[in-house]
Amino acid sequence: MVQKHSAGLLLHRMRDERSQVLLAHMGGPFWMRKDQGAWSIPKGEFELGEDPLTAARREFEEELGSPPPLGPYRALGSIKAPGGKLVTVWAVESDFDASKAVSNTFEIEWPPRSGLLKSFPEVDRADWFTLDVARTKLVKSQIPFLDPTHEPAATRRRLNEYPGAVQTAAPTGWAMDRSLKQRLDVDAV
Repeated sequence: MVQKHSAGLLLHRMRDERSQVLLAHMGGPFWMRKDQGAWSIPKGEFELGEDPLTAARREFEEELGSPPPLGPYRALGSIKAPGGKLVTVWAVESDFDASKAVSNTFEIEWPPRSGLLKSFPEVDRADWFTLDVARTKLVKSQIPFLDPTHEPAATRRRLNEYPGAVQTAAPTGWAMDRSLKQRLDVDAV
């Protein structure tokens, strides 16, 4: 079985001296009435050989309906999700207007076994959350990506606190446990 790859952009900003991140609520009937653990970093799949950052920028535009911020982008590394997909994410500072998010759609048979195809948005809304709130909203496998976006290294959670999430080699060669300051000083694209 070929491993699937996904790439995304984690937008962050400061509001009232607190870090906030932009998350996207997953669309479709399964996620419709869920909130906790039903949000994701805007991301999508890409083919092996495709540049992951280029894919992350494309997927941001497809899922939120706006061009991605210009950068600089900072690699946050890769995490293998419980289903086996390798998810690679970059952080970028931006003040994106979440109220203007408009996603592309996908079709599935709905209701199940009805023979009817129905269209749903990949993302039905986007919003900004403080890091504490984002940890409750985000799917568990993506929670480790939040830690590099805030300041105190002593308060960062360790990757092994999240069952199913495993550290993989970071795309730019730094270790997942470096502080944000160290990360911001290197590898801006």
